[in-house]
Amino acid sequence: MTTIDKTALARLDQEGRLFNAVLKGPTSHPGRFGFRGDIALKFQPQIADEKRPPDFSIEQVLTAAQEGETTLPVLAGYIHSFAYLETVAEVLGGLLRPDGRYFIFCNNIDLLASYRVVIDNITYLILPCDESTVWKEMMDLMGIDKNDIKKLDTGGKLDVVLDVAARFDATYPFLSFADGVARMEPVKNRNANRPV
Repeated sequence: MTTIDKTALARLDQEGRLFNAVLKGPTSHPGRFGFRGDIALKFQPQIADEKRPPDFSIEQVLTAAQEGETTLPVLAGYIHSFAYLETVAEVLGGLLRPDGRYFIFCNNIDLLASYRVVIDNITYLILPCDESTVWKEMMDLMGIDKNDIKKLDTGGKLDVVLDVAARFDATYPFLSFADGVARMEPVKNRNANRPV
């Protein structure tokens, strides 16, 4: 049975960054440990032993780590502002690899644009996401029909999406992080149009 402490997710777990988990356990692939949930990027100051939610996170993360490997081959998640990408690179520093596939969805970029942004030799695929979920966007992007995987358990479904994502070839234009920050739009309030 694969445990998180034998994978590249161990450090994030020890730092208390993995939370809101839909899945945090072995998947259907031998030796693979899957995670679906949020990764805290910046913590709020803690007063006494009060547990406060993070300032901001990578939300709706889809990733998995192979036992004995030190890096994550694939990761997808949502950040509320493109500017957080720099913090993503810091927090995940050492856990990503140059030939990996890292999909970062964001709602304050041009909703018709997709980019490749390189930070510290790691390429992030920056994709728009407005009023959708990372899971739905990844299923669409990978061309996976939900009926084809509906009989699988949570770990099995994650395996299918990540296996296809690992082979995904992006031809999006390259953009520097500084240019991305200059182009980004105001962060949308996700609760603005919700009924009370």
